[in-house]
Amino acid sequence: MFQARVGMALALGAWTALSHVSVAQDPKSMVNQAVQTELAADRDDHSRWLYFETDKRPKHAVTQWVADTHQGSVHRVLMKEGRKLSIAEQKAAMDEFVKSPGEQAKQRKSGQHDDEQASQLLKLLPNAFLWTDAGEKNGNRILHFKPDAKFDPPNREAKVFAAMEGDMAVDRAEHRIVSLKGHLVRDVRFGGGLFATLKAGGTFDVERRQTGGGIWQITETHVHIDGHALLFKSIAEQEDDVKSKFRQLSNDVSLDQAEEELLKQTE
Repeated sequence: MFQARVGMALALGAWTALSHVSVAQDPKSMVNQAVQTELAADRDDHSRWLYFETDKRPKHAVTQWVADTHQGSVHRVLMKEGRKLSIAEQKAAMDEFVKSPGEQAKQRKSGQHDDEQASQLLKLLPNAFLWTDAGEKNGNRILHFKPDAKFDPPNREAKVFAAMEGDMAVDRAEHRIVSLKGHLVRDVRFGGGLFATLKAGGTFDVERRQTGGGIWQITETHVHIDGHALLFKSIAEQEDDVKSKFRQLSNDVSLDQAEEELLKQTE
C-alpha cells in the first residue's frame, strides 16, 4: 500500500512533538500515529523522482527507468518479457506517450484510483487488526498484527486486507512505516467462492525507505498469493517489484524534460 506510486490528514508537527513518549504508547496508538504521519506526508508531497525498476509479473516482466511529472510518468523500457529493446524502440514508446494527452489522462486516472485505494486501506490499519508490541529492531518498533474478529470490512479489498497477520516496522524517530509483511491466515472467498478465492498462506512484503529530502518511497513490493482479487493497489497476485537509484527531479519537470533525463541513463 504503499507503490508503485504506492498514496499515503493531520499536521505532522503535533505527532513529532510526541516522539519522546512514543515508546510508552500502546501499540494501537503507535499505529495510528504512523498512519496519520503517512497521510500528512502524502498530502504535502509534490516531489518528482527518477528511478530504476524491475517489475516481474506473470506475462508482464519489465526492466525500465521511470521519471515522474505532474502530467504523468514516462517509462523508458529497456527489456520486456526477456527481450531487450533497441534505443529506437525505447524512444519511440516514450515519444508516443509524451505526445498523447489521452494516454497521460488515462494513466493519471489509474494512479489516482490506486492512491485513493491505498489511503483507504492505510486508514483501516488501526481498527482492522489487533496489535501487540513485538519489541525493537534496528531502530524500528515492530508491531505485530492479527485479524480482529469484530472488524467489518467495508469492501472487497478490505476483506482481503483484514485476513492478514504479520508485522509492521515503524521508524521510531520519524514515525514512518518502514515495512509491512504478512500472510493470509485463512481463505478469502467472494460470492461464496464462485467469483474469487484467495488461499491461506499467501504472502506479501512491502518495503519503504527514505530516498532523500525527508521523502519516503516504496522500494520493494513482493506479493505471492494463490487466487484472484486485488490487494492494496492494482497489484497482481504474483509480483516482485524493486525500485532503486532514486534521484529527485524538479517539481515542475515537463514530459519532454523527463524523457531527456531518461535517455541520459545508462542501461
